[in-house]
Amino acid sequence: MKFRADRNGIKKPRGRARFNLRGRLMLVAGTLGACALALVWRTADLQLVDNAYYQRKADARFLREIPIPTSRGMITDRNGEPLAVSSPVDTVWGNPQELLKAPDRLPALAEVLGVPVEHLTRKLTQRADKEFVYLKRRINPAEAQRILARKIPGVFSQREFRRFYPQGEALAHVLGFTNIDDLGQEGVELAFDEWLRGKPGAQKIIRDRRGRIVEHVDLVRAAEPGKDLVLSIDRRIQYLAYRELKRTMLETSAASGSAVVLDVATGEVLAMANLPSFNPNNVSGGNRDAHRNRAVTDLIEPGSTMKPITVAAALQAGVITPGTMFNTNPGWMPNGRYRTTDHHNYGVLDTTGVITKSSNVGAAKIAQLLPDTTFDAFVRQLGFGEQTGSGFPGEAAGLFPPPARWSGTSKQTMSYGYGLSATPLQIARAYATLGNHGRAVTPTFVKGQRSEPVQVVDPEVADTVLKMMQTVTEPGGTATQAAILGYHVAGKTGTARKASGGGYSRRYVAFFAGLVPVDNPRFSMAVVIDDPDPAQGYYGGLVSAPVFQRVMDGALRLMDVPPDDIETWLAAQAEAEAKKAREQARRDGVQVGVRAGATPVVAAGATP
Repeated sequence: MKFRADRNGIKKPRGRARFNLRGRLMLVAGTLGACALALVWRTADLQLVDNAYYQRKADARFLREIPIPTSRGMITDRNGEPLAVSSPVDTVWGNPQELLKAPDRLPALAEVLGVPVEHLTRKLTQRADKEFVYLKRRINPAEAQRILARKIPGVFSQREFRRFYPQGEALAHVLGFTNIDDLGQEGVELAFDEWLRGKPGAQKIIRDRRGRIVEHVDLVRAAEPGKDLVLSIDRRIQYLAYRELKRTMLETSAASGSAVVLDVATGEVLAMANLPSFNPNNVSGGNRDAHRNRAVTDLIEPGSTMKPITVAAALQAGVITPGTMFNTNPGWMPNGRYRTTDHHNYGVLDTTGVITKSSNVGAAKIAQLLPDTTFDAFVRQLGFGEQTGSGFPGEAAGLFPPPARWSGTSKQTMSYGYGLSATPLQIARAYATLGNHGRAVTPTFVKGQRSEPVQVVDPEVADTVLKMMQTVTEPGGTATQAAILGYHVAGKTGTARKASGGGYSRRYVAFFAGLVPVDNPRFSMAVVIDDPDPAQGYYGGLVSAPVFQRVMDGALRLMDVPPDDIETWLAAQAEAEAKKAREQARRDGVQVGVRAGATPVVAAGATP
């Protein structure tokens, strides 16, 4: 290689180009300018052209839309007494991703939650890719604070609402209950769920990487609380029905029981009680069969409670009169391969006597006078064979076969309550129709919700049958234990054998259905006691009639219904005063004898 020397004598390789400082500076400047332009372009692209995509990515990490919980509407009875209310509670939740980063804190969390640490670890591991998991739901706020006080990373709480039922078991079947998400599951809670539950709100918030709320961004939707619901139920009458039903169940060792009280004029359900019952405040576990509202879902053969309807059908058809005589000797009559029998041989009875003595033979002979289509149409007009229209979830329609499906004995057995089935609510409604001068109204659980009455029975016929039913509770009738002092009571007992294995067993269902007061009926009530112990008595007049008497006696006074049997009431008051006077005279006579130092004697004229 050849070298050349510069002015200082330093040798340099010959042929290399002279260093160009200006050119290099321009190159560096151009490069920096291009980078600046690229940055400006990229900034514009992110901010203006493709900003939505990156905004969504950022929002997905930090921006959340959370629900604003709202309470269900309150349910009250007809007098404004609360039957179902929503109480604020807390739910503790966690972020599995955060919790799994601190496994040493999981034993402490499991301890305060009251669960095995293995269970908690497995639950979190299964949701390791999630950011939310429930740890404990709908608990007392104080308990939630105890959990949060442990300062465990990734554990938070949120507000929810829990349903509370002050009346407990007494109204469980009417109200039903809600699930863990506060949605109606049975009863009124289910039937009116959309009305009661309201609409949760929503708001946008920003959380930090630990899940903590750092900013409330915007209100997306305001929460709308549920609407309140006023039921037709009277809490006081409901309690009476439940208490007396439970008392009779214990006394008779019965399997189950139902009681329904209707307002005759409006069809409003004032009480509906069933046993066995359940606690709607704690529905987990227990006997699921006890959740069934037997008064609207269970079908039973109505037995002798059907006889006033048979009589009414014949009176309206004009084939009998109240004075028509029926020879029931010798206490039975053929019914195909079987017999229709009476409890006793009642001999010759008029139409009223058939009801008073509850004669199966008499009812069967009345039905023989009725054309099949006439009997069928009349019974259906009273609501048998179809739902009552109450709107209660799971209501049964009952069974009343059309004439085309009747056998040679069907009409005869149906005349006294076999071969068809109905719910206790249907029986109470049919009797309410008779008490309402033949006008049928639809039962309702909502106060003030009334249907237009439909005239299905001639008013004179309905009133006549009501007077006939009054004899059932008077001396000589089958339900004297249903009598209420100061009031005329119309009713009918029923004792039906339970179907079993294609026939009938020696187990019974005891009925009583009635109306009070007779002169201006206010209440209709049906009582059903299923499978009472025969050793304790199983006839409707002995088992179910006393329930009616005690409940109606209280209801009449609670609702200030004036008595329609003043003479009996005055006579009872006079007898009570006379008895009190005799007792006082006896005590006075004893005191005189003691003061005289003599052997105590009863005063002259006093009854010992």
